[in-house]
Amino acid sequence: MAHTETHAGISAPRPNSVAIIVAALRKWQRSVARRKALADLTPDQLRDIGHPRGDIGHPQVNRPVLEIKAGLMTKLMSMR
Repeated sequence: MAHTETHAGISAPRPNSVAIIVAALRKWQRSVARRKALADLTPDQLRDIGHPRGDIGHPQVNRPVLEIKAGLMTKLMSMR
């Protein structure tokens, strides 16, 4: 009677696939670092580099903008 062994089809990853995984990981790390750096910039700095505010890597939420004039606090205090 013949004796045969069956092995599970698990094998070590090939070197090419490891290189692909490492390259993908590095690309992801660079994109995360780029998004963090852009998030720290002011709108003026973003305009200087020609980067619109909404393209930072996540959709920009439309929020109301409150513009305050320089003498507003003085006027409010005088109305008191």
